[in-house]
Amino acid sequence: MSIGRVLIIEDSPSLARTYEAQLKRDAAAIEIVEDGAGGERAMGAGRPDCILLDLGLPDANGMDLLRSWRAAEISTPVVVITANGSINTAIDAMREGATDFLVKPFGAERLVTTVKNAVEKSKLEKVVKAFEQSKPKAQFAEFVGSSLPMQAVYRVLESAAPSNAGVFITGETGTGKELAARAVHTSSARAGRAFIAVNCGAIPKDLIESELFGHVKGAFTGATTDRAGAAELANGGTLFLDEIGEMPIDLQPKLLRFLQTGTYARVGDSRIRQTDIRIVAATNRDPWGAVRAGRLREDLYFRLNVIPVELPPLRDRAGDILMLADAFLARYAEEEGRADLKFADDARQALLQHYWPGNVRELENLVRRCVVLAEGDEIAASDLSLTQGFAAAAPTHSAPDPVQPAALAPAPSVAAPYPPVNTAPVAGGIEPLWVVEKRTIEHAIALCGDNITEASKQLEIAPSTIYRKREQWAEKT
Repeated sequence: MSIGRVLIIEDSPSLARTYEAQLKRDAAAIEIVEDGAGGERAMGAGRPDCILLDLGLPDANGMDLLRSWRAAEISTPVVVITANGSINTAIDAMREGATDFLVKPFGAERLVTTVKNAVEKSKLEKVVKAFEQSKPKAQFAEFVGSSLPMQAVYRVLESAAPSNAGVFITGETGTGKELAARAVHTSSARAGRAFIAVNCGAIPKDLIESELFGHVKGAFTGATTDRAGAAELANGGTLFLDEIGEMPIDLQPKLLRFLQTGTYARVGDSRIRQTDIRIVAATNRDPWGAVRAGRLREDLYFRLNVIPVELPPLRDRAGDILMLADAFLARYAEEEGRADLKFADDARQALLQHYWPGNVRELENLVRRCVVLAEGDEIAASDLSLTQGFAAAAPTHSAPDPVQPAALAPAPSVAAPYPPVNTAPVAGGIEPLWVVEKRTIEHAIALCGDNITEASKQLEIAPSTIYRKREQWAEKT
């Protein structure tokens, strides 16, 4: 993969020439400038495909350059370079818009891989923005659904699959995070090799290192034979780390080193082993909450989160509910020899009205139980009510948005009137919750100068959530 034009902003001529030599084989063109002013001039003359930025420049603070580019909505990916021991500075740079970081000293392979990943991520983001112009898919890999939120998911997964970049999947329990990881794997060149899934929250703390990297005989009590770990078993394929936020904090530096070097050692062994795997990670919790609580290292999160994928809850893709229900019905009715079974009209209406706190997993389990328990050739609404607390009517409260990294800048404090919403309050002067939500979000957008990306950061939700809600509001007003 060509990484196109690279702009190197580095005040050390020897280092700049070293980076140039290391990138030369993969870059279409390389330009070197030695200070911030030169960087601004180069950006004005034409946008590169990637910027390699040393934060310590003689005439400018690299952080200030990042802020100015972000304010100008320049989307060129930036890889920052910082000195050893300045990880916090690198993390701050990523908060200001950098795509990735490198800590000196680093090797040629690490430099090339990081720049390639940054360019790849930028290309994927551009593809996702244009997804609405493409023909909607009714399904992708094992996913079923043609709703707008799922079209965005399909496009990201499809575009990410051919690369080796890390994928970080967030979403509530039951939204299909492992399905997304498998979709990345089966759509990639690694499809013929192993897909190994490790649930970091389901393995005892003292065994998870062995589960990941293996162990040798005698490494600990009960280690009676040598054992290969997931990293070795997934060689050539994909390693899926589910519930990554549950990984013990003292093991995370080893995982980070593994991600950086591709090398590891079995527990109790001094031999260094090499593996070629693609990492896909997932969590059903707020990753930034885990970082703030000290359960997840910031540098590990940023290393994993090259290509983020947010899986929407089922309640935000209501148009897919009946399509999914029919697909599950067809599958399980065939297994049970009840091919003529179908949903009655009242059952279909009840399915649409339910809130689905358990998401797609809840729907699948419900359909399977109904196939087994329903009498006759129709599943009625009364059959649904027989199953573990199923409620036909949705609750009046609104569901929380899918987990997203929290905003790192303080929310604007400018006082401004809320934009008006053209809807009448219900009896007693109480407004529907969606109206209050609409006013709050539109107010935030106005305060951020109509910048939806910035507003989403301040609201601690994804930009796609705002677009999706605007689409829903348009149908109601």
